[in-house]
Amino acid sequence: MSTRTTSIRRAREGDLGGLSRVFDAAWREAYRGIIPGVALERMISVRGRPWWRAALNRGRPIAVVETGELVVGYASYGRARSRALGTDGEVDELYLLPEYQGLGLGRRLFRAVHNDLGDHGLGRLGVWTLEDNIRAAAFYESLGGTRGPLVPDRVAGITLPKVGYVFA
Repeated sequence: MSTRTTSIRRAREGDLGGLSRVFDAAWREAYRGIIPGVALERMISVRGRPWWRAALNRGRPIAVVETGELVVGYASYGRARSRALGTDGEVDELYLLPEYQGLGLGRRLFRAVHNDLGDHGLGRLGVWTLEDNIRAAAFYESLGGTRGPLVPDRVAGITLPKVGYVFA
């Protein structure tokens, strides 16, 4: 797979199916064995086109990674939603289709989001991941993230520990 025809841009209405497809595949790959099966399937099932249409209208930016005409990843981000991380900005979600992971696209997407937040005066960035998501933790650490607070999070009615990573 070549990344030469890859672009990062703001999500738009025509991306709803792609966003849903990325979420579905990435969550199945990332959280199988961490979030119990029925709860995971329930969470995935609510993230269809209507959910993504509403997300686009909420005002929080969503950036997509597009290769050719295929949406292969996305990140949602904006002003930090809580003070727990001690940051100005926050990446809410950053996911790629499993077959596009490990190609550097996640790094490019993260840098683009970090730069966009910095351009809006939100230079100190934070991100949360479930503590048992070892792959995500390694990714954020490889980008220079410093491990921050560990807090409980309710995911589909289950309490799971999540860890924050902070980027200057």
